[in-house]
Amino acid sequence: MTTTSPTLGPVVVTGAAGFIGSHLTDALLALGIEVVAIDRRSVHTDPVAARNLAGALTKPRLRVHQVDLVSDEIDALVAGAATVFHLAAVPGVRDSWSERFPDYAASNVVATQRLLAACERAQVGRLMLASSSSVYGQASGPSRESDPTYPMSPYGATKLAAEHLCMAHAARPDTTTSVVTLRYFTVYGPRQRSDMAISRVLAAVLSGSPVPLYGDGQQSREFTYVDDIVAATLAAATVSEDIDAEIVNVGGGSSVSMLELIALVGQITGRKIPLAVEAPRAGDVEATRADLTVAHSLLGYAPRVELREGVARQLDWMVKQPSGHSVSAAAKVVVSR
Repeated sequence: MTTTSPTLGPVVVTGAAGFIGSHLTDALLALGIEVVAIDRRSVHTDPVAARNLAGALTKPRLRVHQVDLVSDEIDALVAGAATVFHLAAVPGVRDSWSERFPDYAASNVVATQRLLAACERAQVGRLMLASSSSVYGQASGPSRESDPTYPMSPYGATKLAAEHLCMAHAARPDTTTSVVTLRYFTVYGPRQRSDMAISRVLAAVLSGSPVPLYGDGQQSREFTYVDDIVAATLAAATVSEDIDAEIVNVGGGSSVSMLELIALVGQITGRKIPLAVEAPRAGDVEATRADLTVAHSLLGYAPRVELREGVARQLDWMVKQPSGHSVSAAAKVVVSR
């Protein structure tokens, strides 16, 4: 492969109307960069997409396209882009076991292949792939990028397949597109999907409902605040190393159990939190923890937002949502940082 020095803009962001994609889009626009935002959801008909991109839609440097990467023409959209941030995917471990798996395979694997081919034809300098800690499977300690990968869910398998596609394309001798794959560790913060752990715990607290606890609560996760994820993602787009392909963990710096998370939310809100114990879910690993050595050395990355502060920020955002919890419920929450 012939490498070129990457530059940040203009850029394409796939999955731009999603949780992480919308935060990345906001950050890029704040830097004055022209952004082509791609998502299969419409900001005109999908309320979550409209909410996530509400601020970005007021910016003149944004162009939004409702596109399905699996089937629609995409060459014209990546033409002229210096960088493509590929965040579009069907997320979530639980549903990947269901009849929805064909959508996972199409959106996470086929769409990635089509996008890579389009980037090569357009001679895009760099593609940044958003991957997941789910590719590691069970781990006995901090996961390193060189560790074996044994995903324990169909979702994790599709993310690993997308990684392998990126590595294969980057190894082609006739491509000018380099690839940086970031393995995100459990991202949280404002706009987080409602099915994710911190959102579920906070929603239960605000509604007065018991918190669903799958298993014994000793499962631990490395939670990473979305602003830190965005910082690492921007760094990955312009890292000056002469690389064809690189894989980098991005984590929050520490791992906590679900019981510790629930106790922390109780401290922040000043509430006792009842639990509804349920059976463990298929595909849930016992622990995730990131070795950040490569992120430090290659990207200059270090997480800045500690879990307590990040959860408090997410709570503040949740209680301000017009379609969210009642004012009376929100007013009773005492946020202690």
